[in-house]
Amino acid sequence: MRSIQSLIYSGYISRRFKFFGKSVIKYPFKKLLGPEYISIGNNVTIHDSIVLTAWDNYLGKKFKPEIIFGDNTSIGGECHISSINKIIIGKNVLLGRKITLVDNSHGKLTLEDLELNPTARDLVSSGPIIIKNNVWIGDKATILSGVTIGENSIIGANAVVTKNIPSNSVVVGVPGKVIKKIDK
Repeated sequence: MRSIQSLIYSGYISRRFKFFGKSVIKYPFKKLLGPEYISIGNNVTIHDSIVLTAWDNYLGKKFKPEIIFGDNTSIGGECHISSINKIIIGKNVLLGRKITLVDNSHGKLTLEDLELNPTARDLVSSGPIIIKNNVWIGDKATILSGVTIGENSIIGANAVVTKNIPSNSVVVGVPGKVIKKIDK
């Protein structure tokens, strides 16, 4: 019964996206904002309670967000993916549960901004998030703005990635550090 409901929901919601390939959304989104800026490739599986937001306007400031999910990608339940800039998730990527991919933050690290209520601060981004092909990201990991994760990498559960990660790397910790390079 659930698979029929998923197909009906996917067919209904797919028309709202910039591009929606032959994919399945298993459960309704917890929050969906700006689907017209989001492209979902073929064979993408999106699990339960996802927060997926592409902000084109916040406090009167305009943005041109873009979120792309490559083919054969699986997004675990309760993930939070938010963009004012760009988030590109490559092909054959596996995201565990409760992962955060956010290319923006509330305000700059200035005394003026810090004296404001966080929701009254402008959204700012220090760059796109790019996750290349064949990456596995463990549960509850966080990837911050301006980060590229190289192909064939593994990001351990609960890691917080603040810097670029080379291809064929295993990353763990807070902040995330490469603990192993997988070479031929």
